Amino acid sequence: MPAITIRRARTSDVPRIRALVAPLAEERILVAKEAVAYYEALQEFRVAEDADGRIVGCGALHVMWEDLAEVRTLAADPALRGSGIGHLLLEQLLADAVEIGVRRVFCLTFEVEFFRRHGFAVMANQSAVDPEVYSELLRSSDEGVAEFLDLARVKPNTLGNTRMIRSF
Repeated sequence: MPAITIRRARTSDVPRIRALVAPLAEERILVAKEAVAYYEALQEFRVAEDADGRIVGCGALHVMWEDLAEVRTLAADPALRGSGIGHLLLEQLLADAVEIGVRRVFCLTFEVEFFRRHGFAVMANQSAVDPEVYSELLRSSDEGVAEFLDLARVKPNTLGNTRMIRSF
């Protein structure tokens, strides 16, 4: 694996984050977002930087509730996929979750085996949240929360994805 540093994202990283996501969005693996959405969520992002200072991966941790967060936008440079960049990013995002007090982390993914190797399990149903929290989450305008709740309006974004969760 090349020498990789994981760090918090900076505003100057947004164009590269978008470039990493673009081919995955075209394949409908990730959801395409406007630039403004990346800037608004920048504090959620970590990036993987190689020894030359080039951004070769990204990922975000979005808090959904007191004890629940979602791993989002996990992507690596196509030329470096399989080299451990996703592993490094995910491990940092999980460490971030523990540090801020989150006890469960959710993801919506096509990469079931990758997440399974990191302690995630396929969600059988919505029992991950109690009915009171579920009703509160219904008030969110965030598309990721709607995907977690498996709402009909986001079904085109989630077809074929697997919903997984990890508890600490």
